[in-house]
Amino acid sequence: MSQSPHKWHQETIDSQKSKMEKTVPICPLPSDVATLTLPNGKIVQLPVYKGTKGPPMIDITQLYSKTGYFTLDPGFSSTGACMSTMTYIDGDKGELLYRGYPIETLAKYSSYIEVCYLFIYGHLPSSKELQLFEETMVSEMMINEKLIEFYKGFASDSHPMAIMVGVVGALSAFMHKDFDVNDPRDREYIAIKLVAKMPTLAAYAYRTALGLPIIYPNKKYSFIENFLYMMFSTPMNDFNVDKVIVKALDTIFMLHADHEQNASTSTVRIAGSSLANPFACIAAGITALWGPYHGGANEAVLNMLKEIGNKENIPKYLQKAKSKDNSFRLMGFGHRVYKNYDPRAKVMQEMCYNVLEKTKRANDILELAIQLEQTALKDDYFIQRKLYPNVDFYTGIVYEALSIPTSMFTVMFAVQRSIGWICQWMEMMSEKVQRISRPRQLYVGEDQREYIPIQDRKDEEKSRVCKLPMHSSLFGLVKV
Repeated sequence: MSQSPHKWHQETIDSQKSKMEKTVPICPLPSDVATLTLPNGKIVQLPVYKGTKGPPMIDITQLYSKTGYFTLDPGFSSTGACMSTMTYIDGDKGELLYRGYPIETLAKYSSYIEVCYLFIYGHLPSSKELQLFEETMVSEMMINEKLIEFYKGFASDSHPMAIMVGVVGALSAFMHKDFDVNDPRDREYIAIKLVAKMPTLAAYAYRTALGLPIIYPNKKYSFIENFLYMMFSTPMNDFNVDKVIVKALDTIFMLHADHEQNASTSTVRIAGSSLANPFACIAAGITALWGPYHGGANEAVLNMLKEIGNKENIPKYLQKAKSKDNSFRLMGFGHRVYKNYDPRAKVMQEMCYNVLEKTKRANDILELAIQLEQTALKDDYFIQRKLYPNVDFYTGIVYEALSIPTSMFTVMFAVQRSIGWICQWMEMMSEKVQRISRPRQLYVGEDQREYIPIQDRKDEEKSRVCKLPMHSSLFGLVKV
């Protein structure tokens, strides 16, 4: 890959390379062995590994070769697929660490750009390193003009996430030559380019949907300011952005930067295990993020609050949430990992107050959200099930106050999570042993069956053939 023209690469690439090598997970020696007794009485021993923090893990890599058995773990809730040095979560304690730093500390004293540097290089930057790094990030926010033409091919009512999946995947067409996944400098270069371009791609998706002219990034603004500038400025007016709003958005970006091996991150790693183009891997992660159970949760929270309407309706809706016969769900409460208060939610609650005080928007929604939280946390049903508010409970309210449409909420998440995705990919690519992801299954279908020629087959009593509507173009009946 051609050398980056920016002084960040020219001045620091050699010194950073040695620091980046420290972020590569080193496989520890087994700390113990686990004994497994099979139904036939055979006994096997499996190595046990202990990380820096968290529960130990039994290595079942050779389970099949030793026993003839596989494990069954739908959702992978008890299975470790990798070793990582990036993020640690203790759901019972409500603890989240980025490379060892508590998220609360980073949110109070650092910035999103510092966290990006931390994830890429494994340590927090000095003042000079941070300045050079952000200058490089801002200078890389421009995208190829041909890619801008790509946006014109989408329908005006296209969901912005559909656009993001397309344009991020299309980056593979512009950045694929002379790229060596085994070269840490190439991986660093790709990481910076991807994270820098994601806000631009998102802003263009937003403006395309509204029919607004494209605004190019400007070097006089910071990374976060540029995102707001490309989203909300107009050619006819001067652009001014409040520091409170910049800080709020910067904090949200930081809180969502990475979150261990969630669905989208695991998707990126699985795609990357085939040595696919890194931009295609990130597009796969965006696809996994799209669903309401993952990245779409904050949009679901806002829709829920609007459905509840006012404080007087809270008891009625809490009863609906507790009823097995009602489809209503209390969105933004509980988490797959956290069994305590989400530490990011505490930061977001405070940030929510600051933004609403500045914008004077969405105050009624915030008051409703706070009352809902207080009421739910006094209810034994939610206390016993450890259903506490998570970060999504407040981010949607902040976006509402910033006039960001709900269709853009998940896109915002994708932009923020891009640093985590690409650094998880970098970490996987740096491992000495590369292995393609290949989960196993428990087959419960038919046993081997005798083939019957079509002329000898009898009609089923009830046909299982899908009845396609007459307007279907599947067989070319109607041209669309």
